[in-house]
Amino acid sequence: MPFGEYPYTIDDKGRVVMPPAFRDFVEDGMILTRGMEGCLYVFPLSSWKRVEEQLEGLPLTDAESRAFVRFFYSGANKARLDNQSRVSVPQTLRAFAGLDSDVIVAGAPGRLELWNPARWEAAITAVQDHPPKPELLTNFVA
Repeated sequence: MPFGEYPYTIDDKGRVVMPPAFRDFVEDGMILTRGMEGCLYVFPLSSWKRVEEQLEGLPLTDAESRAFVRFFYSGANKARLDNQSRVSVPQTLRAFAGLDSDVIVAGAPGRLELWNPARWEAAITAVQDHPPKPELLTNFVA
């Protein structure tokens, strides 16, 4: 499972160097797509199939489900690391996440996240200011 956070920059062609700690995680390819809270999600190809299965399992007759699938799936782009361990982030996804020059590459369970640094700081501060409900953390610490 990838963990940690790393500040990087995006070059003028929209490429981000993948931190060394995460390269093995996405070495066989990845899917970049819109994430929650205005970040981008990066799934290794090996786990994207499970994501697709969950999306396909949502009821087609439910408007909220259709909207979520549209949001999540239509933004998806397949990518691979280049010879310099960079990933190209499409302009539409960079615009969605507010990625101009600086980016935080963060690990999360089963995925990576790409964040605008100001949004990242706001998301971390929000958790500090309003911690999760205790019942969500019942089994978190043994």
